[in-house]
Amino acid sequence: MSDGLEVLVVDDEARLADLFATWLETEWSVDTAYDGEEALEKMAESIEVVLLDRRMPGLSGDDVLEAIRDDGYDCRVVMVTAVDPDFDIIEMGFDDYLVKPVSKDELLGIVEEVSGRSEYESDILEYYALVSKKALLESEKADRVLANNEEYQQLRERIEELEQRVDESVSGLSSHDDFVGAFQDIQPEN
Repeated sequence: MSDGLEVLVVDDEARLADLFATWLETEWSVDTAYDGEEALEKMAESIEVVLLDRRMPGLSGDDVLEAIRDDGYDCRVVMVTAVDPDFDIIEMGFDDYLVKPVSKDELLGIVEEVSGRSEYESDILEYYALVSKKALLESEKADRVLANNEEYQQLRERIEELEQRVDESVSGLSSHDDFVGAFQDIQPEN
């Protein structure tokens, strides 16, 4: 398993959910839920990616997605469904959308991609927080004081490291559309 990433597969077709879980468990820690109620019971802070069917009896995937977001879980949600996307998806808080049938390579690829977005997003947030602290210190302290301060030097090194990681992540995207797509559903925190 890579990085201990936890994935929850939610689909009322048990054989399909189990197949997806089998494909994924070679790389990640996987749990399955066969309806919306069970999915919400199994939700936990440790789950990083949810693969969610939209059309299920009882609680639909749309309802489960809304509950996940309302409850404040910080996970990526990929709709994996036979429902063709329509304009209703514009307001939905998912991170990606796959239309069934889905191949093993597609499924593995999408989980890898959306889990990478979380890491990239946290790097960006840390980068901007540190840049803000650096600017504040530079506005309040003399250059000679900053030059002799070890903590300030470590701050500068961490900023440079994060800047390089963010640049490498962005350069790994093959086009502007990939870059924009990587952040289509990031919601600013209130």
